[in-house]
Amino acid sequence: MKLLKLLVLINYCFFFGFAAHAQSTTDSLLNELNTVLANKQFYVNKKQQEINKLTKQLTGAKTPAEKYNMYDALYEQYKSFSYDSAYTYAKKLQDISIQLNSPLLIASAKMKMAFTLLSSGLFKETFEKLNSINIQSLPASDKADYYFIKARSYFDLSDYDRSLDYSDLYDPQGIKCIDSAMSFCKPGTFSFLQFKGLKDLQTRDYNDGRATYVSLLNLPGLTPHQFAVNASCLSYIYEVKGSQEESLQLLIRAAISDIESATKETVAIYKLADILYKKGDIDHAYIYIKQAMDDATFYGALQRQVRISSMLPIIEAQWINQIEHQKKLLYTYSFIITLLVIFVLVFAYIIFKQLKKLRIADELIKAANITLQENNKSLEELNRNLSTANKIKNEYIGYYFNINSMYIEKLESFQKSIDKKLSSKRYDDAQATVKNLNLENERQQLFHTFDKVFLRLFPGFIDKFNALFQQGEEICIPDGQLLSTEHRIFALIRMGIHDNDRIAKLLGYSVNTIYSYKNRIKNKSFISNEEFEHRIMDIEAV
Repeated sequence: MKLLKLLVLINYCFFFGFAAHAQSTTDSLLNELNTVLANKQFYVNKKQQEINKLTKQLTGAKTPAEKYNMYDALYEQYKSFSYDSAYTYAKKLQDISIQLNSPLLIASAKMKMAFTLLSSGLFKETFEKLNSINIQSLPASDKADYYFIKARSYFDLSDYDRSLDYSDLYDPQGIKCIDSAMSFCKPGTFSFLQFKGLKDLQTRDYNDGRATYVSLLNLPGLTPHQFAVNASCLSYIYEVKGSQEESLQLLIRAAISDIESATKETVAIYKLADILYKKGDIDHAYIYIKQAMDDATFYGALQRQVRISSMLPIIEAQWINQIEHQKKLLYTYSFIITLLVIFVLVFAYIIFKQLKKLRIADELIKAANITLQENNKSLEELNRNLSTANKIKNEYIGYYFNINSMYIEKLESFQKSIDKKLSSKRYDDAQATVKNLNLENERQQLFHTFDKVFLRLFPGFIDKFNALFQQGEEICIPDGQLLSTEHRIFALIRMGIHDNDRIAKLLGYSVNTIYSYKNRIKNKSFISNEEFEHRIMDIEAV
C-alpha cells in the first residue's frame, strides 16, 4: 500500500514537472519571437541589401542568357517577399525565355509565374498559366515542381472555398497531382518527403505524416523558409493529435524563421495568433495577428488578407474588452483607495499614470478603428464601381447592337421605297440606288462588329461555352467568322436579351428557327436544359 502511494506521488510530480518544463520552453520561445519581431526591420533591410546587390549586377548583364539568370535570382528573392515584384520578374523571365527560344526556359518561367499567382490567391489565373505549360519539355525535377504547384493550387482553392461540394471535387485532383510529383522524385530526398507530407495531410494520415515531417526537418541544409513551411505543417499534425504544447512550440519556431528570412508570404504567425487567442493569451494574439495582416498586405496575398480580416476584429475586440476591464478595475481600486486617507497621495499618483497610459491606448484604438472603417468604405466603393462598370459594358453592347439593328430596318424600309420607284417606272433612279445597296453584307458586317465587341468584353466566352459540351461535341465556328449562329444566340442571352422574338429580329431569323437552334444546343449539352442558360449567365466579363 505504501509502495502504491509512493508510485502515485512520483507520477504526480513527474507530470507536473514535465508540464512546467513545457510551459517554460513555450514562454522562452515566445520571448525569443518577441525579440525577433522587434528587430524585424533589420531582417527586411538585410533582404533589401541582397536585392539591391542583384539589381546592380543586372545592369551589367549584356546577353539575354545573363539577363535571364539575373531575373531568375531576383525572382527567387521576391517570390515570398513581394507579389508585385515577383510578378514583374516572372513576367520578365517569360519575355526573355521567348527571346532565347528555349522551350525549357519558357516552361520554367511559366511555372514561376503560376507560383506567384497562386501565392496571391489568383486561382483562375494560376490554372490558366499551368495549363499553358508543355510539360514534355521539362526535366524530371521540374515536372515534380509542376505537379506540386498544381496540387497546391487545388488544395488552396479547396481550403479557400470551404465547401464539401468543392472539396470533394478539388482534393482528389490535388492528390492525383501529388502522386505524379512523387513519381519524379527519389525517395528520401527533400522534395519527395515534402510531397509525401502534403499528401499525408490531405488524406489525414497523420501518423505517417508526423514521421514524414520529422524526417524532413532532420535533413541537413534546410533554409529558414523551408523549415518554417514544414514546421507549420508538423505543428498542425501535433495539434490534431492532441500534442498542444509541441504544436505551439513548432509554430513559434516557424514564425521566428519566417521573420529572420524576411518572408512575407507566410501562415505561421497567423495560425499562432489563432491558437494563442483560443488559449486566452489576447495580448500576444493581438500583436501577432497585426503582424500577420502587415505581412499579407506587404506581400499582396489577397486570400490571406481576407482570412485575417475575418479574425482581426474578433481579437481586437477582445483586446479592447480586456483594456476596458482593466480600466473598470482601476476605477474600483481608485474608489477604495479614496477611502484610505493615509494612502491617497501615493495611490493617486499611480492611478494618474495608469489612466494616462489607458487614454493613449484608447486613442490608438480609436484611430485604428477609424482606419479600418475607411478601408472598408474604400473596398465597398471599389465593389460598387466594378459593378457599375460591368453594367455599363453590358448596356453598351446592347445599345450598340440595337442601333445597328435599327439601321438594317431602315435599309429594309429604303428598299421598299425603291420598289415604289420601280412601280412608278423610274427605273434608272431605282436601279442606280439598288446596285449600291446590299443588305446581306450590311447584316454580316453588323454581326462581325457585334462579335468583335462582345468577345472583347467576354474573351473567354467561346471556351466556357464549349466547356458545356462533351469533348468532340463543341460548336464549331465557320471560317471567316468570330462567332457561329449558335454562339451569337447565347451571346445575346448573356447580354440579357431572353425574348425569342427579339433575338429572331436581331439575327434575321424566324422565331421557330431560334427555338430550333436553342433546343438543339441544349439537348446536345451534358448540362440540363433548365440549368444551361444559368450557366451562360454565369460567364463573367473582363
